[in-house]
Amino acid sequence: SSRVEIAIATLEKISDRVEFDLADPEVLVQTAMSTLGSKIVNRYHRKMAQIAVDAVLSVADIERRDVNLDLIKVAGKIGGSMEDTALVRGIVIDKDISHAQMDKVVRDAKIAILTCPFEPPKPKTKHKVDIDSVEKYQKLLRLPRHTGDR
Repeated sequence: SSRVEIAIATLEKISDRVEFDLADPEVLVQTAMSTLGSKIVNRYHRKMAQIAVDAVLSVADIERRDVNLDLIKVAGKIGGSMEDTALVRGIVIDKDISHAQMDKVVRDAKIAILTCPFEPPKPKTKHKVDIDSVEKYQKLLRLPRHTGDR
């Protein structure tokens, strides 16, 4: 027999099978809690285990007994605490707050995904206008204005 077959046989011999019910995943939470023995998560032991189970179950294909863990992303935020930890089912867009009036949370947002630059292109030539007096400003206002291409 091959090394792979020996490895599989050994894993089957030493592994435990955990039966669970999707309607009551408590046994999965208990199993997750047994693996989270770190002092860091000690105070939030149950919460972290529940989040882990909910995340896995939300992407699991139960019929095929398959979980694509690439669909789960864990992101840490500077300044946050363990208490702030939450499972987000959807997309998180990380945007710095640029002014105090800006909303900190936006729910049910409509998002445009652009594959082109959003800013107008910069002009190829650079012109500089120095206005250092009221007279020069008035003179600029009297000049004819051109819009668009010539």
